[in-house]
Amino acid sequence: MTPIAKNIKRYFSRLKIRPLDIAIICIAVVISVTAGFFVFNGLKRHVVINNNGKEIAIETMKSTVGEVLQQTGITVAKEDYLSMPSDTKLAKLTKNVIEIKRAIPVSIKVDGKEYDVKSYKDTVKEVLSDNAISIGENDKFVGSQLGDKIVPNMDISITRVDEKTVTEELSLPFKTITKENDRLDVGTKNTVREGKAGVREKVYKVVYENGKQVTKQLVKDIISSNPLAKIVEVGTVLNYKTSRGDAIRYSDVIEMKATSYTASYADTGKSPGDPGFGITATGRTVRKGIIAVDPSVIPLGTRVYVEVPGRAADYGYAVAADTGGAIKGNIIDVYLDSSSAVSAWGVKRVKVYILK
Repeated sequence: MTPIAKNIKRYFSRLKIRPLDIAIICIAVVISVTAGFFVFNGLKRHVVINNNGKEIAIETMKSTVGEVLQQTGITVAKEDYLSMPSDTKLAKLTKNVIEIKRAIPVSIKVDGKEYDVKSYKDTVKEVLSDNAISIGENDKFVGSQLGDKIVPNMDISITRVDEKTVTEELSLPFKTITKENDRLDVGTKNTVREGKAGVREKVYKVVYENGKQVTKQLVKDIISSNPLAKIVEVGTVLNYKTSRGDAIRYSDVIEMKATSYTASYADTGKSPGDPGFGITATGRTVRKGIIAVDPSVIPLGTRVYVEVPGRAADYGYAVAADTGGAIKGNIIDVYLDSSSAVSAWGVKRVKVYILK
């Protein structure tokens, strides 16, 4: 008989209860205790808590992860890692393993800002990913690398590196080509073609760190378009406004001495009726506007304009159509219609414009 049954029998013997009843009561109590034992063993859970590397093994009647953590006095911050939600039901027949990884403080410096975070992640790469910080292929780390293990109060400093191709365009000045035009007056210009500047392209590889330029390397230098020269015609024809108001165009002007003559016998040695009377060396008949010249100075047939400076009227337009024995060098002999006109003319200093 078990000790419990003996105690029960002794207790009930004092109460003067029949032995049979005592036996029945003892059996009932033993059955109840045994059933309670099996019920307890059926309800308890086996739990192992790995709290940041420190293991705790317990048996509990609690039914959820949160309840057993509360039972053991273990708190979990929102930044910490918990292997299963706190409302997860604990298994009855198998061992329950709860993993807790504590978050540690980490400082992240990037994009001109500093973030103080807590993370349970293992590496720098994982911490950055967990905080939605992307890394470019050219970015640099100061004091750490992507694969480094996280330690408390670690500083992760990231330098943003950006490479750009920058094209600079430089203007190439065009030249101006001047051409003489013997059909235009002096001082007259005519633009035949407008000039156009060329373009020189310089291509650089520019590296920026945190938005500031650190290097600039020339990788290409080309002339994408050559300059187009401007062409300007300039007049070479001299011009003069006569006392008559005419604008004449000339190629040269010569200061000369001017005498005068008529077709008279006194001037030519011929009288009317004589062969060649009144005929010039070029076969023309003398008249106003015919002058005698030295052909070595003014070729015969040249059209001229004779200006008499200081007088109201010039001799005017003339043709070099005659010669004379005394006409040598810078001397001309202008034809006049009368001897009185010749006397009045005398000898003058004139300007002879060689007309175009």
